[in-house]
This record gives sequence, C-alpha cells and structure tokens, in this order.
Amino acid sequence: MSATAIAPRLHGIRHRRLTVLTGLLLAVAVAVLLSITIGAKSVPVTDAWHALTAPTGTENDIVIRSLRVPRTVLGVLAGIALGVAGALMQGHTRNPLADPGLLGVTQGAAFAMVASIILLGASSLLAYIWFGLAGALVASVAVFALGMVGGRGGPTPVTLALAGTAVSAFLYALTSAIVLLDEQAMDVFRFWQSGSIAARGSDVVWQVLPFILAGLFLAMVNAPGLNALSLGEDVARSLGQNVPMTRTVGVAAVTLLSGASVAACGSLAFIGLIVPHLVRPLSGTDHRWLLPFSGLVGAALLLVADVIGRVVAPPGELEVGVVLALLGAPFFVALVRRRKPVRL
Repeated sequence: MSATAIAPRLHGIRHRRLTVLTGLLLAVAVAVLLSITIGAKSVPVTDAWHALTAPTGTENDIVIRSLRVPRTVLGVLAGIALGVAGALMQGHTRNPLADPGLLGVTQGAAFAMVASIILLGASSLLAYIWFGLAGALVASVAVFALGMVGGRGGPTPVTLALAGTAVSAFLYALTSAIVLLDEQAMDVFRFWQSGSIAARGSDVVWQVLPFILAGLFLAMVNAPGLNALSLGEDVARSLGQNVPMTRTVGVAAVTLLSGASVAACGSLAFIGLIVPHLVRPLSGTDHRWLLPFSGLVGAALLLVADVIGRVVAPPGELEVGVVLALLGAPFFVALVRRRKPVRL
C-alpha cells in the first residue's frame, strides 16, 4: 500500500479515536454530575452549582462539599487507576482474565490492614490506608521477586501469574486466620472487602493522589514499550526495547495505581478485569490510546455503579463493589458470548 493511500487511513483512525475520547470525557462529566446530585438526598443541579461556587452554609452546601465531592473525586481517581492498571496487567501477562489483583495487591493490602488492627491497634480509616498501601507494595515486590527466580532477563508473564496466584492465596489464608481472632478486624475487613467509596473525606483523596499520579505517569511512559512487547519479546528486543526494564516499569505502575485504589476503596477488581475488554474495540491494541480510554471508562463505570447503589435500597446503600459484581458478572458473560474478544 502506497504512502498516499496510508495517510488518509491513518488520519481517519486518529479522527475516530479523538471522537471517542471526546465522547468518553462527556460520559465522565455526566457521571460526575449524577454522583454529585443523586443520593439519599437529591440535590437540584442549580443548588449543586451554588454549593460549589458560592456556598452559604445551607444543608445542600454541606452535603455537596463535605460528602458528595470527596466521594466523587475519589471515585474518579480510583476508576481511572484501576482501569489503567487492568489494561497494563492484561498487556504484560498476555492474559485476558488478568486484573491488578494478580500481583497480590488486593490481598497484600487486606493482610496489612487487619494486621495493623491487631498488632498496632490502628483504629481509623487514615491509618488503614497507609498500612494497606504498604502491604500492597510489599506483596507486589514479593511477586516480582518470585517471578524472577530461575529466569533470565526478568520475570515472564507466566512466572508473574504463578507467583501472584501463590502469594495471593498465602496472604488470603493468613488474613482469614487473623480476622477469626478479632471482631474489630473482622468488621473492617468485611466492609473493606465489599469495596466502597463512601465515608471517605478529602484527606483520603490527598493521601492517595500522589501515588495515583505517579502510577499514571509510569503507565504512559510504559505504553510504547508495551506496544513493542505485544509483537513478541524477540521483536521488541530487535526494536531496541529493554524488555526487563519495560516489565519493571509496568509492574511498578500497576502496583502504585491498584495499591493506592484498593487501600482507599477496598476490593474493586471487576473494573480492572472488564474495562480493557470494553475499550479495545474502540481503541485497538495501541496502548497509547488503550490506557487513557480504559481510565475514562473505569471512572464513568465506577461512578454510575456507586449512584445505582445509593438509590436501589433506600434509605440504605449497596456498596459499589457489590453493585459492580452484580452488574459486571452477567455483562462479562454476555460480552464474551456475543463477540470474540480482541486478541491481546
């Protein structure tokens, strides 16, 4: 195919992707609006705007600024982080069923949180987050180290998956043993395991924000190398890619993104699993587009699920992790049955 014929085709692909990107940004904006205005107490859009721009201390102002805005911001951050982490994890492991929890992040955070309650007497959400993040990071390092044992040139997708499964199972067993011995640890673990963005203040957002931003930066740096790896490691090396370094950067990005998210919000693994499958028909396999698309879809999906959880069981709420599981499992089955997933 001549260069004159390729240029219009590339322009058309780029235009279509920019159109999709605009649509996804609008979808996130709509999800944010719904998250701010809908709940146990519905707030008109005009009142919500007044609360954000010129608050006067009314009840609606307090609801919006103290409860809805931090919850929504955390939902956007967690959705972006988990969507991007899922796309990275599936790309690096070449496994369409991989999610960020495969690195042991989820179980590492859970174990550290319940251990902090029993051993150190931690009793606040802010303390849980730091211990959860530390546990997620340590578990990921352990998985990465085990994946390198007996190999040359760094861990492979298979060794990462096997090491992650083993570490996750081991930590889950330890966590289960601990929560059976302490009622407070059981209550915290049960609430955290269901996954929630409720009752998180702005201080939680500021604590996880640096880790998520660092993870997103590493993810975008990793995207070109991951494109090369998708052609095979031998081809990637022939193109000048440092394969071990590319995998290390990818694992670091997944660890930061998913570790910060699960420490603050609990287990929301469905997003990392399903979002990349939703996005690939729109973005193709180019990770320079797949990663930002996955982040936006993850944010919109998480916020919409959270809104649904607020209204389906008044006056109480269903945790967002429960709603995601109820909606996601049948949707994922239908997605697989209706069309062949895009190859990784």
